[in-house]
Amino acid sequence: MKYVIVIPDGAADEPQEALGGKTPIAAAKTPAMDSIAQAGIVGDANHVPADLPAGSAVANMSLLGYDPTTAFTGRAPIEAAAQGIVLKKDDWAIRCNLVTIEDQVMRDFTAGHISTAEASALLETLNNAMDSEGIEWIPGVSYRNLLICKGTSNTWPFDSDTRTTPPHDLTDRKVIDDYPRGAGNDFLNRMMRESVTLFNDHPVNQRRKKAGERPATNVWLWGQGRRPHLQSFTDKFGVHGAMITAVDLLRGLAELIGWHNVHVPGATGYTDTDYAAKGQAALETLQTTDLVCVHVEAPDEASHEGDLEKKIAAIEEIDEKIIGPLYEALIAVEKFRILICPDHPTPVRTKTHSHGCVPFTMAGSGIPVDASCVYDESSGGASENHFSAGHTLMKYFIEH
Repeated sequence: MKYVIVIPDGAADEPQEALGGKTPIAAAKTPAMDSIAQAGIVGDANHVPADLPAGSAVANMSLLGYDPTTAFTGRAPIEAAAQGIVLKKDDWAIRCNLVTIEDQVMRDFTAGHISTAEASALLETLNNAMDSEGIEWIPGVSYRNLLICKGTSNTWPFDSDTRTTPPHDLTDRKVIDDYPRGAGNDFLNRMMRESVTLFNDHPVNQRRKKAGERPATNVWLWGQGRRPHLQSFTDKFGVHGAMITAVDLLRGLAELIGWHNVHVPGATGYTDTDYAAKGQAALETLQTTDLVCVHVEAPDEASHEGDLEKKIAAIEEIDEKIIGPLYEALIAVEKFRILICPDHPTPVRTKTHSHGCVPFTMAGSGIPVDASCVYDESSGGASENHFSAGHTLMKYFIEH
């Protein structure tokens, strides 16, 4: 049996007045997704329990079949795994965004999608200035970076009551009430304050300002946690998997559950990603493994920007250049299953992640056929196929 999972991150949304009451998925031209719906079933799943943050870490952990109420320890430790960082028992990982804050307003949680080279130069400055703190600033991709607090010489004060706020939840909002609070907040806030001073006249920011680009005014720390312990996907479901993504969070989840990460040149984690390259890489990877998961960040990024047209375009690109070729290839295979499912809703209205159900469709060997004709939120909600505990959807997909 061959399995394919496609995750259009943040694609689920609300009905839009500008679209005549349709959602972006419903308005987009998605013949491949609709064909899968017609050949199988449509339903909805809730991947974010009410008492956990509505974010990609929780949602994708659930989508891949793991109960986040018991397995989730924070976003940053998952991203650390993506970089091959093995956290020790008393180590903490903290997500570090490079952001643009002006007059205490979060103008850009990506610092103008700062380049990886520029981000690395800024983090090098932080490491040089704070080398006696028992910490290490780790460059990632673009604005997405990490702070590792090593437990060998320090007992860190963080605990489950430490509260931090994802910066993408604060776009165009005052941040004065959203700085870290609870256990360890003094340290986190000090790091953020010191970064303002170190970045102010940094050559990277001087160049960006001259070029009319947004500067990285400071770091924003959030998503802290210790290493999670996840059963391997093969032990859990009896299937070997591979992940195709440009995002460290998904790479980290893949590492933690024993999947192989496939690097795709041109995959950016943004709306300019090379969709066709991802589709081709999935086809090639499927020749040597049981399951391929393709994660595409583009719809989520468009939502964070509040760009409805860009979100629809991303959904259509995913359908045409990833899902279409994969489904066509799978049909020629004797036994296969394919699942299309976003992780969480990201409404363009709010520009941030939200709780709530997302629509899915699946088809293939052994999957029943219902009366669905299209794939969208309305069809999913009207279906009898509801997974209120979203992590059980994967068990159904693999074992039904």
